[in-house]
Amino acid sequence: MSKMNRKVIYSAPQDVFFKDVLLNQVALKMKDNQNSFSNSKVSDSEYRSWENSPKAVKLLMELSEIKDTYVTFEYQVPYTQRRIDCMLYGKSKDSKGTIVHIELKQWDKVTATNIEGNFVETYTGVPNNRVAHPSQQVKGYHNYLTGFVEVFEENEVGLFGCAYCHNYEKTGEEGLYDPMYKSILDEYPIYSKNQVLELSEKLKILLSKGDGYSIFNKFMQSPIRPSKKLLESASKIVKNTSDFSLLNDQIVARNIILSKIRSARSKGEKSVILIKGGPGTGKTVIALHILAEIAGAKTKRSVFFSTKSKPLLEGIKNRLDRGSNAKLLFSNLNQFIPSRVDENSIDVLIVDEAHRIGKTSNHQYTKSIDRTDLSQVETLIRASKVSIFFIDDKQAIRSAEIGSTDLIIENAERYNCSVEEVELISQFRCNGSDNYLDWIESTLGHTDFEKTLKPEDNFDFKIISSPQKLYDILLAKESEDNVTARLVAGFCWEWSKKLDENGDLVKDVKIGDFEMPWETHGNMTKAPKGFVKWYEWAYKPEGIKQVGCIYTAQGFEFDYIGVIVGDDIIYDRENDCLIGNIEGTKDPTLRRGKANFDEYVKNIYRVLMTRGMRGCYVYFVNKEVENYFRKRMK
Repeated sequence: MSKMNRKVIYSAPQDVFFKDVLLNQVALKMKDNQNSFSNSKVSDSEYRSWENSPKAVKLLMELSEIKDTYVTFEYQVPYTQRRIDCMLYGKSKDSKGTIVHIELKQWDKVTATNIEGNFVETYTGVPNNRVAHPSQQVKGYHNYLTGFVEVFEENEVGLFGCAYCHNYEKTGEEGLYDPMYKSILDEYPIYSKNQVLELSEKLKILLSKGDGYSIFNKFMQSPIRPSKKLLESASKIVKNTSDFSLLNDQIVARNIILSKIRSARSKGEKSVILIKGGPGTGKTVIALHILAEIAGAKTKRSVFFSTKSKPLLEGIKNRLDRGSNAKLLFSNLNQFIPSRVDENSIDVLIVDEAHRIGKTSNHQYTKSIDRTDLSQVETLIRASKVSIFFIDDKQAIRSAEIGSTDLIIENAERYNCSVEEVELISQFRCNGSDNYLDWIESTLGHTDFEKTLKPEDNFDFKIISSPQKLYDILLAKESEDNVTARLVAGFCWEWSKKLDENGDLVKDVKIGDFEMPWETHGNMTKAPKGFVKWYEWAYKPEGIKQVGCIYTAQGFEFDYIGVIVGDDIIYDRENDCLIGNIEGTKDPTLRRGKANFDEYVKNIYRVLMTRGMRGCYVYFVNKEVENYFRKRMK
């Protein structure tokens, strides 16, 4: 349970708020309060919004004739880096405690855009910026509040969410009110400047009995933790989804982990559990079952599944029921910073792909108030009573990702945690062939002993003579019932950020007559027709039409994987081994890390060549590298 008093940038009874508006004090107080939380500078645009929006709220409240309410601005949404613009507290006409949360917008012109997920285009410092529709934002806040603030689960307090665009004029069914937004508008309405009377009447119904301070206190003192409904939903979905089923040793591993969690809880000690395993040992599936077991337990405990990989997160969410709030239990690693999460406020934090932990949770979009001096691994251990890290130390692929067993243990000791380790041995990918994995590691140079791949090693590994033949094989496999196949490559070709002159993806991966596009660049807010966003490449069928890279393939498995090995790895004749060739990579991140490039590129191909459960087919650009592989095969 987190501390009772959570951060808001501004809070005041209605009469004090009114006076602060008249004296132009709201923005100044908000600035001072933010500075008390962090030594950060408030941006000019943010300060202007703090000056303008409270005035619109005051006029709205006066028009509604409500009294004795309570007002807050910039409330921190649980477990996120988001804040709710304005919240009003009071009692309704029937004396029901009620909270109204309002998304405030100063937009005056908006263009509807037909993109899945409810987006619009408007000016937000840059022209025609594509952002979430205000009602979609309200829905997100509403779901978090009902999913994590206990007072709403017990129905002690009612909750109403809307957006107020006080500079925007509604003129028919266009812009924010385009018919494509009807379903979200019905659920979470928008009020424009010429609808201020309608909104004031709504507030009169919801808050006319006042007593706002008592409702504010009840809300602020309510425990923060996932609701029973949310936990039960997550547990049920994971357990009932065949894609998440456990096999043999995975069940044993799950039970060992659960036993260690119970032991740590009974001793009342802060604990770190390390789950170490190579490709195909089932780390992600086991992690999901741990979440399901904890979420479905009779004793309600807060639990989260976290990973850096956006494709993996979105892939898991895609398999959950559409509209399920269970998705709120899945997050990236940046959410657990001190400004958002109190120390030990989470019972169990599951970190998948822990080798991808970064140096810090700060990034270019982190607000100044949320920046922290702690390393990312510290923020994760600090936030939870029990932290579970699923890791493969041989999957480090870039210098910005520093997660390792040693690093986690070092930081666990700093926080006086007990440390337990579990080793996953049996692997269920590559047709269960441990010999194949040993051979790949030996051939790439991860181990010193020489290994030969034999037909009896029970895995379909083939070297293909051309990239087109490789792709044709994968297309045929993908067309079979219940079979998945993908083509990946080393990052040895440029990745175009824009479409070509015909509005199509540029076919960047070129080898002779063979041409294919990479997965859609992240800079493209909308994928061309017939293609998918970069993070959907692995789990949506359209992904077969594009070449994936390490950043979209890592963490996934397919029935068959095709790998184009580029010029970023070459044969060293003098030492009879493979070595990294930094001149062959087009990855801007890897080009900045020459010292460890050899290790990273070998780890990358180890990951790519172990994505297939039934087969791996490879085309080598460099024929010396191909011959080196061939001489280690029978």
